[in-house]
Amino acid sequence: MKRFLQGNWDQIRRKLKEKYEELNDEDLKYVEGHEEELMSKLQVKLDKTKREMTSELKTIITN
Repeated sequence: MKRFLQGNWDQIRRKLKEKYEELNDEDLKYVEGHEEELMSKLQVKLDKTKREMTSELKTIITN
């Protein structure tokens, strides 16, 4: 997941902000080495399971 987020984060961040107005810049702040923390924060904020969040991120990248 680390390489996936790291290499695509600008695109993911932009699309998440478009889709979920409740997300702010702090929610979407990427810090290398803290990918799991970021995923957990997004899961809580968007009320999604880890599997749902991972699927959402993969969908963003492939579309």
